[in-house]
Amino acid sequence: MSLTIGILFAAGVYLVLSKSLLRIILGTSLLTHGVHLLLLTMARLKNGAPPLLADGTRAYVDPLPQALILTSIVISFGVTSFFLVLAYKAYQRLGTDDVEQLREEGEEA
Repeated sequence: MSLTIGILFAAGVYLVLSKSLLRIILGTSLLTHGVHLLLLTMARLKNGAPPLLADGTRAYVDPLPQALILTSIVISFGVTSFFLVLAYKAYQRLGTDDVEQLREEGEEA
């Protein structure tokens, strides 16, 4: 699992450092997936009953890491969607997704 997390982080950082806006968005998405797996790994998979305490239940699973990961998935989906819409509008307006050209267009305006 740690190898997968390392590969996701490495690929995400590589894509974030590129000049294409779409690659940057995909890189941030890969980074968030790596964080999700990291949180899941740090919480450890535990055996036990669901977190509904009943009579005779001795061990139960902690629901907090699962709730944090689910919340993070929803937030990252919203942020990625917002980034994609911004990139599409920038491409429509300026005709490119190269960050250097976008910066030059912004300085001219």
